[in-house]
Amino acid sequence: RTSPDELDIRPREFEILELMTTGMSNQEIADKLHISISTVKTHKQNLFVKLDVKRRTQAVTKAKEIGLLNN
Repeated sequence: RTSPDELDIRPREFEILELMTTGMSNQEIADKLHISISTVKTHKQNLFVKLDVKRRTQAVTKAKEIGLLNN
């Protein structure tokens, strides 16, 4: 099981990752967290680098595989 700290994933990035697992769009995440869509995209890109993935679905799958998220 991997922790967010081990991958240097910030609390807000992790929150966005969790919301991505629900299928929410960038706009829906932005609205829910009261942040701009560009901020969501920045956090998402940071996550992709830290998880070494290129797409949202890959990020969710990898996070589950390494135990970052519950299956």
